[in-house]
Amino acid sequence: MDCLDGLAEMGFFDRFRSRADEAPLPGLAALLEARGLSPDLPGLAALTPGFEAHRKADEREAWADAVAEVYGQGLPLPDPWIDAQDHVLPELVPAWVAEREGRWSRGFIDGLSQRIRVGDLVMPAAWLKLWDQTADDVLDLALDHLRHRSEGAFERLPSGAYRGPWRDGCDAARLLLPEVWQGLFKDQHPFLAIPSADTLLAVPQILLPKLMEEVGRSLQSGAKPLQLAVIERIGDQLMTARLQDPHPMSAPQKELKHMDLIEALRQQEQDLDPNLGLPATVSMVKTGQGKPLTMALWNEGAPVLLPETDLIAFSARGGEPLGIFARQTLPRIHEIKGDGVAIWGPPWSALPRRSR
Repeated sequence: MDCLDGLAEMGFFDRFRSRADEAPLPGLAALLEARGLSPDLPGLAALTPGFEAHRKADEREAWADAVAEVYGQGLPLPDPWIDAQDHVLPELVPAWVAEREGRWSRGFIDGLSQRIRVGDLVMPAAWLKLWDQTADDVLDLALDHLRHRSEGAFERLPSGAYRGPWRDGCDAARLLLPEVWQGLFKDQHPFLAIPSADTLLAVPQILLPKLMEEVGRSLQSGAKPLQLAVIERIGDQLMTARLQDPHPMSAPQKELKHMDLIEALRQQEQDLDPNLGLPATVSMVKTGQGKPLTMALWNEGAPVLLPETDLIAFSARGGEPLGIFARQTLPRIHEIKGDGVAIWGPPWSALPRRSR
């Protein structure tokens, strides 16, 4: 037994000695210096207790990486979680906005992404590391905050459509809270729209034309558009309404979708590399049967950046029209083989100088 006691005692002292040999945890100042950052960054001192709470070197490295990521994005450091948690709210934005801005986001339905706002700022993913919080927990809290400020009944407009009463910039985000709107039309198929951040519209299926009229009014009011295409709920699933011919509202819905696309393309033009070519002008045209189509214009004599549209119109150097072709027929033409352009949002191709 004495022998066993001696072995146990030796094992205890071995562990004690091994701990003494462990490298000390890296300090924040050294980690930031290694990343070219000052330890005196604004707002860092208030967050430092969160860093000190990490007792593993890799966790401290990851925390310093998060500080560097925030700094590299030109964003401020957040308030400590104990202060910031009371100010988180969800928001919905077009998927291309989330992709362009590169903050934390999660897909919601086709064409829409959900994000988290903290006061006036959209939360970057790196803040989660600095707070030691998960995205799911922060989003749940944000939704809970919105839920508590969503009292009040929808108002019925003269058109028969229903509109959320809040008008606080978070109405569109309430699409994330089915309990707010799902009881409006008992046993009826609902359609919804969020043409701007402070507008949530809903109608039963029979009033779908009125919903689209209200979307048009929102657009004419000058409100910054969010998504014009209307949304439907089938069972427990929300989706951008897929109204197929011969549905009487198929063409209006396609027109709204095209308008959303054209807005994304218009914003993309600011970030396209001008050395690759000139962005093609994109517009919407209608067939004799009233079907809306997107069309890109390719002028002769210059490289062009071409998005994916239904039609491509060709013009001569002087502007004379040369013809309009359906996009799906163009791959048969040898010169129409462009390279993909690396950019957020809808895809573009860079095509060479064209001559007749």
